[in-house]
Amino acid sequence: MIALGKYNTLKILRDTSVGLFLGDTEGTEILLPNKYVPKNYEIEDEINVFCYLDHEERPVATTLKPYIKRDNFALLKVAEVNNYGAFMDWGLEKHLLVPFREQRSRMIEGQWYVVFCYLDEESFRLVASNKLDKFLSNDQISLKPSEEVALLATRQTDLGWEMIINEMHKGLVYKNEVFKKIAVGDKMTGFIKTLRPDGKIDLSLQPLGYSSLEPAANTIYEKLKASGGFLDLHDKSDPVQIKEVLEMSKKTFKKGIGALYRERKIEIKEDGIYLN
Repeated sequence: MIALGKYNTLKILRDTSVGLFLGDTEGTEILLPNKYVPKNYEIEDEINVFCYLDHEERPVATTLKPYIKRDNFALLKVAEVNNYGAFMDWGLEKHLLVPFREQRSRMIEGQWYVVFCYLDEESFRLVASNKLDKFLSNDQISLKPSEEVALLATRQTDLGWEMIINEMHKGLVYKNEVFKKIAVGDKMTGFIKTLRPDGKIDLSLQPLGYSSLEPAANTIYEKLKASGGFLDLHDKSDPVQIKEVLEMSKKTFKKGIGALYRERKIEIKEDGIYLN
């Protein structure tokens, strides 16, 4: 069965005046319009294409690469707003609709939003939603403390940054533990800090415990090399200064320079740290 909103590997069945007709193993066919037909091909060749509905709501294939796939989250820009809702630029000719009922607040043309793409069961159309919590669940969590996870930043609150974890769960990085600039839609690696009894997940953007020593030491070491072998930072430096220069907490910085000092890679003096 050809899956709309996803990539499909299909067989080239025949060449026509409007393009190639492709088919799956179940006998379903779909058109690949002429503008997407590769220069070299043979009948019976297999081709990987993205399938969706065109402007006339007909299933169609394309070799363009969309910015989002069905059942995934992504940061998209609003190309147009009309009486039906907001239409997002997702890299294809036909824009992706976010109906008004699926907007957390009224979307504005030209602004960027994190959305979830799904197949609407009533209309059988691909649409998107900005009401992200509907598509996330912390009911069944197989994660473990200190586990490395993929994060997508969705919203900044008074507590910190809300994150989507592995396209499945919702977590939070507290604002006093953020040591670098973050924008909505940023993707990054994080770590599970705490799995709370109420189902909430606390996150860290840095490795936890002993495992954080090596990355911190490497960051400081590379920054030293890029700065000519000197940084005017030491164990009495202001935490804000450390955060601005190295994007890490003072506690992590002290662990990092301690590791470098034990390896005799640096000297620690009153005015800062020096490469040996």
